[in-house]
Amino acid sequence: MDKQTSETVNYCMKAWQDNIYFVLVEPKEPGNIGASARAIKNMGFRNLCLVNPPPEMNDEGRWFARNAHDVLDSVMIYRSVADAVRDKSIVVGTTRRRGKKRGIIMPADEGASRIHRIAAGNKIAVLFGREARGLFNEEVEECGFMLNIPSSRLQPSLNLSHAVLIVAYELFRAEYGRTGPVAGGPGSYVVGPDTSPVPALAGHGEVADLCESISESLELLEYIKRGDRNIKKKIMINVKHFIGRAGLTEWELKMLRGLCHQVKKKVERGAA
Repeated sequence: MDKQTSETVNYCMKAWQDNIYFVLVEPKEPGNIGASARAIKNMGFRNLCLVNPPPEMNDEGRWFARNAHDVLDSVMIYRSVADAVRDKSIVVGTTRRRGKKRGIIMPADEGASRIHRIAAGNKIAVLFGREARGLFNEEVEECGFMLNIPSSRLQPSLNLSHAVLIVAYELFRAEYGRTGPVAGGPGSYVVGPDTSPVPALAGHGEVADLCESISESLELLEYIKRGDRNIKKKIMINVKHFIGRAGLTEWELKMLRGLCHQVKKKVERGAA
């Protein structure tokens, strides 16, 4: 990226926008990657991350990126989803499918409002799944909540870059709140954005380490019947989801780590 282009991008970028990372998981089509780069730049974003992308970006990909080659050239590449989200405070997924195993699912506009508020002081990753298969269950488990874009039952599956554009648009629109009338007929009112501050939150990697400590504490307390791996997995998925929806401050993280440490000390002392 040349100096003039870089300065232009930085000048237009708002702090909360620079904290949003669009993560494409194992995209296969260079055209989708290029179109996604263009889509996020259309809405004032620039952070595009790729997990195990094609080895080379071809001419088609660069053509679809039209006027967003700076975004394409500064793309961040990772070998795994875990690596891509390690330093992010909140991880959000996107999904067409619904079900209890997918955790809390919000319409894209509602979820974008929450992301916008948290992103003022925290890094957020938004995951987009594979063109043909979406996000795998283990990747969904890393997400605090999921975004869903309503679509026709006749053709419910969106093209990857189209989904990126819609989510980026809803995030851009969240800056201004809901400007349309609220359902309810005459006398309905306009809802503005929640501007209450969100403190700095711990990174996803730190939270993952905490979850390991919580899992160990559950075993030490014999909260889970010995050998019942299914219930243990279910509990820990739900723990990840409810922490992931709001995040943890550093103080909260240290407090919970301390509780787990005290549980371990108490149990080991009693067993001695």
